[in-house]
Amino acid sequence: MTHVPALLVIDMQNALAEIAHRAAGTIAVIARLRARARAAGVPVVTVQHHGPGLEAGTHGWHVVPELAPREGESVIAKTSADSFLDTGLDATLRTLGVTELVVTGFATEICVDTTARQALSRRYDLVLVADGHTTSVREEGDGPYAAPDASLAHHNEIFRHLDFPGRSIRVLPSADVDFAPPGARWTGAPEPAL
Repeated sequence: MTHVPALLVIDMQNALAEIAHRAAGTIAVIARLRARARAAGVPVVTVQHHGPGLEAGTHGWHVVPELAPREGESVIAKTSADSFLDTGLDATLRTLGVTELVVTGFATEICVDTTARQALSRRYDLVLVADGHTTSVREEGDGPYAAPDASLAHHNEIFRHLDFPGRSIRVLPSADVDFAPPGARWTGAPEPAL
């Protein structure tokens, strides 16, 4: 089977970035990945949540400026944690011939986790970008929630041990994500300008 990746950017919207742990760093990581994907001709698909506090057209609903999709790039509207549920994501990916999703975005435990597992169930290979997803800021004593860094590390480790027969699952730091066609390797050359 031909290896065709796509970069998936989930819910990197203004209102969510305002409550995200290490938002600026995560945005920068995704922006560099996106520049590399575009340079390699790899499709970038942006997922944008709609719901309370994220009403279409509002400031909070818009994708952060650093990650705003280019004209002609796919933007998928969703209303649940699952980017595939009642959306055109699967059809878009199939039309593009995608076989592997490189997953980034917000929030690690909810939309990123749910979408990544659904991708596997729909027979896509998966790369979870270890430093390309984040969760909400949480203070010590915020109920039963894990601290943000612990939650990120936990999810990265869980995905390293998931078993979906016939599927490739990798958890990679952004620097190790390779968008080059098979037979060519990312050389570590300077990344394209953002």
